[in-house]
Amino acid sequence: MDLGLRGKRAVVAASSKGLGFAIADALAAEGCRLAICSRDGERIDEAAERIRARHGAEVHTAVVDVSESEQIRHWMDWSAERWDGLDLVVPNAGGPRAATFGDLDESDWDSAYRLLLRSALASAAYARPHLGSGASILFMTSISARQPLGALALSTVFRGGVAALAKLLADEWAGDEIRVNHLIPGRILTERVAELDAFLAERRGVSVEVVRAGQEASIPLGRYGHPAEYASAAVFLLSDAAAYITGASLQVDGGVLRAI
Repeated sequence: MDLGLRGKRAVVAASSKGLGFAIADALAAEGCRLAICSRDGERIDEAAERIRARHGAEVHTAVVDVSESEQIRHWMDWSAERWDGLDLVVPNAGGPRAATFGDLDESDWDSAYRLLLRSALASAAYARPHLGSGASILFMTSISARQPLGALALSTVFRGGVAALAKLLADEWAGDEIRVNHLIPGRILTERVAELDAFLAERRGVSVEVVRAGQEASIPLGRYGHPAEYASAAVFLLSDAAAYITGASLQVDGGVLRAI
């Protein structure tokens, strides 16, 4: 299937590793031009080199802290000026620390708001002037946006807000033929999930292997997912093959979310 992505101008935030990198790599494989960013300049340059080596893609890098709205604005404007507009936007951010409500103070909530929800708001606001008919934006959320997770209080509250934002913008921007969706990862094999497993192991006083076995037992497909499997869904939703899909929430979770 031709996804209609060759030559598209794509920005993918927080893409030096994990799901962000997987999406950027998959878009490059489809012929997209890329702008990627991270707080770590060395890591984002290394990620760009890996993508170029694999796909011969055009990749531009920037050092951006997505918890700082002005840095997002500058990155969006810089990327759009280079290409005279944007087609695909993937707001993204690393996860906040795992903790229950009782473990958190006001500064934790403020930091997580800037990292997760405000970064999504800023990405949408500053990308919007550069988007035309046929553009697509894909937010990345979490199972916690649909199913509250006590040990992920920060993610539960703010990822839910990002999911609501995606629905809101899907309605507001549909008249301009701009699609907005959000994609929910389950237990995917990334550094972030390894950190969460380690947190749960310490909290329960068991080994990481025990935690992982328990998690896998709760997944109908019986295993953790691979970043490339998540990225394949992202690429589809961003592509022309999904031209009649907007306001959708899709989970890539091996069947964990069972709500109808």
